[in-house]
Amino acid sequence: METQQLPSWLPTANRIVRAVHRIGLPLGTIHLLTVPGRRTGRPRATPVSPLVVDGHRYIVAGLPQSDWARNARAAGRGELVRGRRRRDVALREVTDPDLRRAVMRAFPTEVPHGVDFFVRIGLVERADPEQFAAAAERVAVFELGDTPGDTAARP
Repeated sequence: METQQLPSWLPTANRIVRAVHRIGLPLGTIHLLTVPGRRTGRPRATPVSPLVVDGHRYIVAGLPQSDWARNARAAGRGELVRGRRRRDVALREVTDPDLRRAVMRAFPTEVPHGVDFFVRIGLVERADPEQFAAAAERVAVFELGDTPGDTAARP
């Protein structure tokens, strides 16, 4: 996969979203995913928008070599937070190209407010499901699952 540069506006936007979540306010479909850092083990949080395809939940990293995506690969687990609700999740990177395309095809419908991010980083030109499907090999897709022994969300 090609390495893309982190947009200069993204760290500021992520800080704002994290601050809104810290006070317990949900923001659209945005959740915070916290995973341990792959070198330090310190928790690292990033905004994500889960989507559902065929009854399974997924998240997409538009920048597949971003720190959060690399941390998610290394840890294989994390905590998903929306407002005041927290849930431990298993993270499994999707390697099946057909499934990756299906998830990306659903993205503009399931997460319409996330389309602008993909346009701004140059992966697609507009909210066209087929453009998103065509970009599937240039992103990372993770399936969210229950962690062993934790099947219920915590308040």
